[in-house]
Amino acid sequence: MELQQAIVERRSIRRFTDYYVTDEEIVQILEAARMAPSWANVQPWEFIVVRDTSLIEKIVETYSPTNPARKCSLASSALIVACAKTNISGCKEGRDVTSLANWYMFDLGMAVQNICLKAYELGLGTVVVGYFDHQQCNKLLQMPPDTTIVVTIPVGKPEVSGKQGPPRKELMDCVYVNTYGNKFFK
Repeated sequence: MELQQAIVERRSIRRFTDYYVTDEEIVQILEAARMAPSWANVQPWEFIVVRDTSLIEKIVETYSPTNPARKCSLASSALIVACAKTNISGCKEGRDVTSLANWYMFDLGMAVQNICLKAYELGLGTVVVGYFDHQQCNKLLQMPPDTTIVVTIPVGKPEVSGKQGPPRKELMDCVYVNTYGNKFFK
């Protein structure tokens, strides 16, 4: 599969079959995450692969009651919990050196995108879930104080594939040259 095809065709999947995602598939997915770039190569990410269905249920209980990812998380045979060390990205000698204090979000975002693209290449589906009680989930998974859960990613075989995605902005509507507002495309 070509990268451009995966970028264009990958979708957030919220309905899975009963297919069991193998450990080998999980390793391939996490190897792709591991190769993401990060601030000064600090690689702030850590991942928890949750297989235990009762633990998945407890994690889903931290989701907002209206979160549409509740069902697919419960149906997945693997939930990847993406975590980040919070005090190393965007830092030098233990202090922030950028006004963007959550630089780890950028680093982890690139790793999570790699997860989603690799899963798609393997014929699997994912959805990135961020609408949950992070503190409660941190406590549930016994996170150390300098590490936080950022998102959960249920992984499974899509029940339906090939759905058209939502419309995207035209490139001409979001690209400028030299200064904001100076349209790149005339």
